[in-house]
Amino acid sequence: MLKIKIILGSTRQNRFSDKPGAWILAEVKKKEGVDAEMLDLRDYPLPFFNEPMSPAMIKNGEYPNEIARKWALKIREADAFIMVAPEYNHGTSAVLKNALDYIYAEWNNKPVGFVSYGGVSGARAVEQLRLVSIELQMAPIRSAVHIAGGPWNLLDENGKLKEGAFDPFQKSAEGMIHQLLWWAKALKAAREQ
Repeated sequence: MLKIKIILGSTRQNRFSDKPGAWILAEVKKKEGVDAEMLDLRDYPLPFFNEPMSPAMIKNGEYPNEIARKWALKIREADAFIMVAPEYNHGTSAVLKNALDYIYAEWNNKPVGFVSYGGVSGARAVEQLRLVSIELQMAPIRSAVHIAGGPWNLLDENGKLKEGAFDPFQKSAEGMIHQLLWWAKALKAAREQ
């Protein structure tokens, strides 16, 4: 059983990330042999990283911060990740970058895919996240879901998701999930050797 964690990259009020997050979670759960779970960064209120030692130097998840230890335990369970990433000011959200920075070994040798939205469909946020992922010894996959047109075009006048709003992104999601699961199986086998 592959354990896939979908990480919501926004904690803002009236955020959009929970909508594509719920959609991609449902898509992943359709796959056989997969146990998928949503991780909401609101449940892990990490302060801005300012620890005296790099997380790469921490052994056995003994992070000084209690919330970081809880976060590390959840990330350690995973075989792969999908990050739902908004683009803020040509980059990723501070809360998502902070969550990545707080721990280290728990990310290593695991694949990551992206669902993004915002300016230029979140492409610049994903490019930054791919670089950070490489430094964390993750394997960012090529395929991603870039939600075009801005999230506001997918919502009705009451702020609810329009019927079929994610249908245009179904093919991208299938390709991304296919690659993610291939890498998850390969890297899980390698980690177990």
